[in-house]
Amino acid sequence: MTAVGEAVAWSVRVRGTVQGVGFRPFVHRLATGLRLDGAVRNDGGDVVIDVAGPDRAVRRLIDALRTGGPQAADVTEVVVGRTATAPPPGFRVIDSATGAVPPAFAGLPADLATCADCLAEVFDPADRRYRYPFTNCTACGPRATIVDELPYDRARTAMAGFPLCRRCAAEYHDPADRRFHAEPVACPACGPRLAWNAGRRAASGEDALAAACDAIARGRIVAVKGLGGYQLICDATDPDTVDRLRRRKARARKPFAVMVAGLPAAAAVADLADTERATLTCPAHPIVLTTARPGAGLAAGVAPGVDRIGLFLPCTPLHHLLLRALARPLVVTSGNRAGEPIAIADTDAADRLTGIADGHLSHDRPIRARYDDSVVQVVAGVRRMLRRARGYAPAALPLPVAAPQPILAVGAQLKHAFALARGGSALLGPHGGDLADADTLAAFRATVAQLSRLHRFEAQAVAHDLHPDYLSTGYARDTAPGTRRIGVQHHHAHVVSCAAEHGVEGPFLGVAYDGLGYGDDGALWGGEVLLATYTGFRRLGRFGRAPLPGGEAAVRRPVRMALGYLYGGEFPLPPAPAPACRDRMPAAEHATIRRMIERGVRSPYASSAGRFLDAVAGLLGLCDEAGYEGEAAVLLEAAAHRARRPARPLPWRLARSGGLWVYDWSPTFAALLRRSAAGVPVTELAAAVHRTVVDVTVALCARAAERTGVTVVCLSGGCLQNRILATDLPAGLRAAGLTALLNRDVPANDGGICYGQAAVAAARLAEGD
Repeated sequence: MTAVGEAVAWSVRVRGTVQGVGFRPFVHRLATGLRLDGAVRNDGGDVVIDVAGPDRAVRRLIDALRTGGPQAADVTEVVVGRTATAPPPGFRVIDSATGAVPPAFAGLPADLATCADCLAEVFDPADRRYRYPFTNCTACGPRATIVDELPYDRARTAMAGFPLCRRCAAEYHDPADRRFHAEPVACPACGPRLAWNAGRRAASGEDALAAACDAIARGRIVAVKGLGGYQLICDATDPDTVDRLRRRKARARKPFAVMVAGLPAAAAVADLADTERATLTCPAHPIVLTTARPGAGLAAGVAPGVDRIGLFLPCTPLHHLLLRALARPLVVTSGNRAGEPIAIADTDAADRLTGIADGHLSHDRPIRARYDDSVVQVVAGVRRMLRRARGYAPAALPLPVAAPQPILAVGAQLKHAFALARGGSALLGPHGGDLADADTLAAFRATVAQLSRLHRFEAQAVAHDLHPDYLSTGYARDTAPGTRRIGVQHHHAHVVSCAAEHGVEGPFLGVAYDGLGYGDDGALWGGEVLLATYTGFRRLGRFGRAPLPGGEAAVRRPVRMALGYLYGGEFPLPPAPAPACRDRMPAAEHATIRRMIERGVRSPYASSAGRFLDAVAGLLGLCDEAGYEGEAAVLLEAAAHRARRPARPLPWRLARSGGLWVYDWSPTFAALLRRSAAGVPVTELAAAVHRTVVDVTVALCARAAERTGVTVVCLSGGCLQNRILATDLPAGLRAAGLTALLNRDVPANDGGICYGQAAVAAARLAEGD
C-alpha cells in the first residue's frame, strides 16, 4: 500500500460464505467506525467493497475482513486491488450485481438456527415479534432453503412474496439495526403465517400452533413444515405413539432423532461431553449422536437395541414454541415414508403423508430446496460428519488439485450426495437419502438443477461410480452428448475423500472398509488396503472373501451372511462346534442356503469388512434380519461397548494371495464358535472381534508401509463410523509409527463418495488423462 496517512482508493473482493450471514452490515459498521468512504454490495456470490481513506484505516478494514466477521461467515479469500476512482463521501450498502461466472463457487449460505437475540424476542410478551414463528435476523434464519437466485437478496428468495411492512422496512434499512439487510426479515404484520389442517378442522396463526400442540400432547402424530422439508413430530416419551409412527412410516427399527428444548434437557437424557455440547449449540444445530442415559424417560421404541440417541436442539422459532408448550422431548423425523424423498411442497405433503400424520402444521413460505437434518458424532473429542445437510450444505470445500473444467460428481447409491467442482473447490450438495427409485432420482435431478442454476454451473465432465446398476451411474450415462465421463472406483473415492480433506500431498495408504463396492476387477470389494494418489491406486491388501447367498438377501439377513463365511468362504474353517445360528432358522431355509453356497448359485463373493461384521452379528444372535442398512454392525458395536473387561483379540493370520496380503478370518470364526459354545458372553466376543479388526488392519498397514515407504494412512468407508474402530485404529497405527487420518467434514460413509470422485476427476483432468 502507500505511506501512512495518505488517502487511497481500493476495490476489495471477499470470497467464501459471505452472503446471508450479515457480512454487508458487518462491513458497513466496520467502515463507518473507521470513517472510511465507499460502498459494499453483493456481486455474484462474493461481497465487493469500494473503499477510500487513510492507508492505516484501510489496512485495519482488510485485516478485519480476513480475521473477523459474523460467526456464520467463512472467508476463503480477500482480493485487494487499487482503483483510480474514489467513491463519494460516506459509506453505503448498495444494490447487488450479478457479475460474471466466478472461478470458484459463490458462498451460498446454509440455514442458521435461531440466535439468542431473536429467541429472547419470541418469548418477550412486550416485543412485537412475541411468539412469532418466523422471527430472524442477519445472524439466523432460512438461507439455502429459500434462495431462488444469487446474489442473495430478498427479491431473489421465497420471501419476495411478502412485502415488508413499515416497521420491518425501517429495520432492514437501518445500519445500526441487527436486521439491516436481513433478507428473510418478517413480523406478524407482513410475514408468513401458520396453518393447521386435520381433516375438517382448520386454523391459522396462533390457533394453528395451539391445535398442533394439543394434538401432540394427546398422542397424535403431526406433520410440521420445517426449514428444508416436512417433519413428522410426536411425543418421544409415549411408547404407543412412537410404535404407531414406526408402523405408519414403515420404519421398523432405525432409531429416531429426538429434539429437546435446550442443553439442560439434553443432559437429562444423554451423557454429554464438552464437544457434544458445543456441537449441539453451534449455528448449524445438527443431530448429535450421544450416549443415552438409562431411565431417562424416552420410549424404548425411539432407539431400539442401542445405547445411543440422536439429539438436537430447536433450529427455528416454531420448534422452540413447540418444545416450550409441550415441555417434553419430541421425536422429530423426516416427513416421508421409508425410502422416499422428504416432502417439501404442501400438496406433496398432503398426498404422501396421508395415513401417517394425524394433522398438518404448515405455513405459506415456499421451500425452494430439500434439506434434511445433518447428523454428526464426536469421536475422541473430534466432531465427525455422518450426514451433511441442513446447516452445513451446500458449502464448498477445497480441492487438492484445481479442476481445469467444471465437473459434476454424481456419488454412489446409498446415503446419496453429489458435488459440483469448479476451480479449486467442490460444492457438496445436501444428503438425499438412498438413490433407489424414480422418486429419489427425480429429487436428485431437481437438486442438481437448482444448485447448477444458482451457480451458473454447466458440467463438462461427469465423475461416477463403476457399478453399472447404480442410478447415479445411469444418470452419468444419460448426460448430454459431449460431456466427458470419468469412472472412479468406489474405494479409491472413499480414501481420496479423506486425503483431500486433509490436503495430503504425494502417495498415501488408504484403508477403505464398507459394505460393498464395485472393484476394478468386476468383483465386490469392501475391506481394502490401497496405495493411492489422487489419480490412481494399487491394491495391496484385503479381507478374505466370502459368498453372499442370495446377493442382496444376505445383506438384509445377516444370519445368511454368517452361513456364507461358515460354509463357503475363501478360507475353510478348522473343526469347530456347529453354529447356533443354524438353529434360529427353518431347517429348509438352512438347507437351501447351504446348497446355494456349495453350488455357487446366486452367491457372489465379496472381500468386505462390513459384511464380515454383519456375519459376526448374525453368528452371535445379535441381528438375524436387518431392519435398516447397517443395523447388524450397529448392534455389534453396541454389544462391544457393554463388555465388562478389556478386549483381547481373537486368533487371526495374514495370507498371501495374488500378490496381496489377505486377512484369513478362519481362525477368528473358529474361535468365535468355540467360545460362544462355551458360554462366553456375547458382549466380550463382540469386543474381541473389534480388537481383532484393529490388530489385523494395523498389521496390513505396517506391511504396506514397509513395502512402499509410505507412512500416511487415510481411513474411510462406512465402517469408520464405528466409534471403536474410529478411536482404536488411529491409536494402533500411531503406535506402529504411522500417521492416521479420518474424515471430519465429509462423511466417511457413501455420502462422501462424491467429494472423492470430484477430487480424482479434477486430478486426472489436470494431468491430461
